[in-house]
Amino acid sequence: MRRSFKFLLRPTSRQAAALAACLEDHRTLYNAALEHRRTAYARAGVSVRYGDQPAELKHIRADDGEGQGRWSFSSQQATLRRLDRAFRAFFDRVEAGRTPGFPRFKGRGWFDTVQWPKDGDGCRWDSQPEHPAATFVRLQGVGHVRVHQHRAVKGRVKTIGVKREGRRWYVVLSCDDVPAQPLPATGVVAGIDLGVASLVTTSDGHHIDNQRHLAACAGRLASAQRDLARTKRGSKRRRKAVARVAALHAKVRRQRLDHAHKAALALVGGYDVIVHEDLRITHMTRSASGTIDAPGRNVAAKAGLNRSILDAGWGVFLTILAHKAESAGRELIAVDPRNTSRTCARCGHVAKDNRLTQAEFACTACGHTAHADVNAATNILRAGLALRQAAQAA
Repeated sequence: MRRSFKFLLRPTSRQAAALAACLEDHRTLYNAALEHRRTAYARAGVSVRYGDQPAELKHIRADDGEGQGRWSFSSQQATLRRLDRAFRAFFDRVEAGRTPGFPRFKGRGWFDTVQWPKDGDGCRWDSQPEHPAATFVRLQGVGHVRVHQHRAVKGRVKTIGVKREGRRWYVVLSCDDVPAQPLPATGVVAGIDLGVASLVTTSDGHHIDNQRHLAACAGRLASAQRDLARTKRGSKRRRKAVARVAALHAKVRRQRLDHAHKAALALVGGYDVIVHEDLRITHMTRSASGTIDAPGRNVAAKAGLNRSILDAGWGVFLTILAHKAESAGRELIAVDPRNTSRTCARCGHVAKDNRLTQAEFACTACGHTAHADVNAATNILRAGLALRQAAQAA
């Protein structure tokens, strides 16, 4: 398998300045390459491709030895490939008839990652293996940076990336040939229903709480955003206020990620087959404000629901669950979510009136009553096992 490992960096003040300069030069390169493509097409009708730009990069490096020439040529090629992927995604959206979204110039704060495509080419993981108590990563133009390695790296390191999050720096390793860690079979299957009251409800009646990390931090976040609104653009005080807001959001993100890992690990350890709904979270959290000519209804209520869904982190949880299930040798099945909460798990009757409240399900046909989320999880499990049986029969 291919897996990523993310570790906190402990750079010195000089190394932190070099990392910031590296990031800024790569951002400048990205914007210059984008301007090159735009200008060539606007003035001469010529489409510049990725293959054309690395050749010009060699001349830029030769003329700017103290700037662009300091950094790894391979990492700069990776930045140009990043721009090329943005253009390919743009043309794919045009062909599909979706809103295109032309590639944009990257402002400060919107370009936070630099990647080295190959370990040993401008970078080296564990660059000082003889050190008895610390791990280092070597980056061209920066030096040997200390890494807070909190777990072992498995597999073969393929690419190395450096990412800035607020005032922190991280190294991200992408590794190939990571061995799977299959768990012993339990003989138990489960359907799971994702919700706001409980993050996960299983078909056998277990609940995993939704921690509501954003709601818990809402007071401090609101105070920090009010302070930010009072500051003057470009001032030193504003930069501090922005850093404070970013730090609070980063803490919420880390808490949500930690809870998702623990919840996914509990499910993978307890069930051989896990069935979940194939949710379209982007559609579910779409704004209900409408337009001036056709304004939406219950906009405030829908905005609150959207905030709660995003705070629960369903998308992050399902992604982590898929990775852990693959590593543990568990089977994960996604089913159509339509009517799973309106269908009676006993008689199959489908009606909107079956679920009049968030927590209680009462079938209007057979009188069956149950917790609404448990009833939905039972329907999800049944649909997943039917799909599994059909696939095996085929």
